[in-house]
Amino acid sequence: MKKSNLWTALAIFCALGLAALAGSSCRMKSRAADDRSKIHVGIVFDIGGKDDRSFNAAAWEGAKCAATGQLSDGKPCEKPALGIVLRDVEPGDPTSIEPALRAFAERGYDLIIGIGFAQAPIMQKVAEDYPHLNFAIIDGLIFKSDAQGKPIEGQFLENTASLVFKEHEGSYLVGMIAARKSQTGTLGFIGGMDIGLIHRFASGFEEGARSVNPNVRVIVNYVGVTDTAWNNPGKGKELAVAQIGKGADVIFTAAGNSGLGAFDAAEQNNKLVIGVDKNQNWVKPGFVLTSMVKRVDSVVYQIIQDKVGGKFKGGLHVFGLDNDGVGYAMDQYNEKLVPPEVITEVEAAKQKIINGEIKVKDAMMEK
Repeated sequence: MKKSNLWTALAIFCALGLAALAGSSCRMKSRAADDRSKIHVGIVFDIGGKDDRSFNAAAWEGAKCAATGQLSDGKPCEKPALGIVLRDVEPGDPTSIEPALRAFAERGYDLIIGIGFAQAPIMQKVAEDYPHLNFAIIDGLIFKSDAQGKPIEGQFLENTASLVFKEHEGSYLVGMIAARKSQTGTLGFIGGMDIGLIHRFASGFEEGARSVNPNVRVIVNYVGVTDTAWNNPGKGKELAVAQIGKGADVIFTAAGNSGLGAFDAAEQNNKLVIGVDKNQNWVKPGFVLTSMVKRVDSVVYQIIQDKVGGKFKGGLHVFGLDNDGVGYAMDQYNEKLVPPEVITEVEAAKQKIINGEIKVKDAMMEK
């Protein structure tokens, strides 16, 4: 480990309470005696942080349920607590991700979870250095390496679970809802980083919209090309206002914390927005048409449960409409916004996707 990364790791140990202070330095200790019987889980979030009310927040809810049996708001989870020890790190910048992962590994944590595709190349190195531990990553693929240290595509690392979603399938359904609701025939899409994963959301959304209105216009913008694109709500609002100025009356945002700016723009301009990852219908009641949910919370809980139950399995795990990995949210906040006949149409399309009668194009795989 580089010297700068070592000091960062030491700082993380201290901040997490994973090491005791001795003079002016951190003295690393093994697990406390009373915790040795419990599975230890460490989770490292994406740059947006666990309070983004979207992607990271969903992962945190799943982990919290596994640890405490309660959601962040204190309400009980649908599933029971699993009796684990849980610690988390919110990296302030990308350079803090590897020290955080290694901090957990060096402490011998049983399962280390990384949130976000950007952690994939980092986790690959760390997981290979600690083959006796288990790792999991949301939205990333962890392959074995060849003699030169390059990933061997198609050969997954046995101690790491790659947890990925068919976002294009869920986006297709909310695209249908958006097109049915639109009065202008113009929709907006705001992505975070301009990358293949987010292209998957955009293309699925547009394909679903065109399935009910072949003449629909979809304006597509991205917040940026670096990790900061996930945490810039000001830019998200600016893009949403510009799209509204071009006629968009429903905007789908897949931009993490940046997407919350689009929620503000929708409310202030009396337009509609579609949330993402977590059910965001409650954020701006009356202005959120629906949310394209990625059930990151359920997947995080499940991988922890697998570890606790001795059933952890590395390799590729895929979650789509067929196994309830993605979908759209209907509740008391948006039930008056989406007519029953639209729900019936969308549910019919959902079943056709599951049956293979409708094949939604995967823009990420086409790159």
